[in-house]
Amino acid sequence: MTLVTIFQLLLIIFVVIYLSVNMVYLVKVEPVAEESASYPYLTVCIPARNEERDIKACVESLLKQDYPEFEVIVVDDNSTDETAEIVYSMKAQYPNLVFIPGEQLAPGWMGKPYALYQAYKKSRGKYLLFTDADLIYQPYALKSAMHTLISRDLDLLTLMPAAVFGSFWERAVQPVIFGFIAALTRFRKVNSPNHGSAMGFGAFLLFKKESYQRIGGHLSVRTEVLEDVMLAKNAKLNGLSMLVADGKSLFSIRMYHSLEEIWLGWRKNMFLAMKGSVMRTFYYIGVILCFVLTPYLVVIGNLWVGTGEMWIGGSLFGLMLTLVTGVGLCQQLNLGKRNVFLFPLGAIMMSAIMLNSMAQIVFFGKTEWRGRTYEQ
Repeated sequence: MTLVTIFQLLLIIFVVIYLSVNMVYLVKVEPVAEESASYPYLTVCIPARNEERDIKACVESLLKQDYPEFEVIVVDDNSTDETAEIVYSMKAQYPNLVFIPGEQLAPGWMGKPYALYQAYKKSRGKYLLFTDADLIYQPYALKSAMHTLISRDLDLLTLMPAAVFGSFWERAVQPVIFGFIAALTRFRKVNSPNHGSAMGFGAFLLFKKESYQRIGGHLSVRTEVLEDVMLAKNAKLNGLSMLVADGKSLFSIRMYHSLEEIWLGWRKNMFLAMKGSVMRTFYYIGVILCFVLTPYLVVIGNLWVGTGEMWIGGSLFGLMLTLVTGVGLCQQLNLGKRNVFLFPLGAIMMSAIMLNSMAQIVFFGKTEWRGRTYEQ
């Protein structure tokens, strides 16, 4: 038990130090204090497949932006619900809203890249924002993002949104997954022009149009489930200047509303995020469980065996570090601190989703999303 306690404590200390250093390099995009002299014409591109629950609020939050000249293009990706009707009914009220009935999915394409490619072909802006249909934007979001891109002379700005949680399972699982994604995103490296690491968030990818065209746009990532990450990698490989940043003050997202949605939503890409590596998947499952779940078990084990005050104290110290880190994550996500005690359950569920994601691809050679099955 003493060896387990030592290993556990060393792992926790290592992870805490790593997370603390990583967050030092996270850039936060805040609402603009001073405006640019002029804002270029911007095209916002939204793919929408069966988004009737969220599409109206999302589109309205964009159309009510405090931004001088822009258009919002929504591509209905062959929805089977009321998505198309909802968007079409808004056209009369908003002249800068463009609705495109999406074409049938072309061979060799994933659904989202193909929808966004269609939006790009209709775009008139010198800048392109690719975003999702379940986001809510603050009125100053577009100005703030464009000000950041122009003032920093960027080709690409990609932002992480604020998270909104509703159900029990959202509060248990989603924070663990979001924390994991942030931990994997090494902000110093992805924002360094001298390092090959790259990260992109599909919720918000703001491009100079000529830069987007230079890397081949969505045509170059037409077969990718993680098209956002691959676009960022292509940008890095082509020497474009880019910034990965925190955009929580600009927009928010409630990704999923139930355990089923969480499971299916993350299953499609979790194993791919592990670069399709079985070893990498098991490694990260081990790290997640050892950091979030096993500190409780080690404390119980030391108390049960009666290893002595020093080892019990060491295990309690490790658990305290885990809880403090979890509370910090809750604060970052604007989540009640008591939810930190749900994270062990969240870690178990996340590990199960990772294993299921791996099985889908390794054993069945496929991934599924929104009623479509893609061979992998």
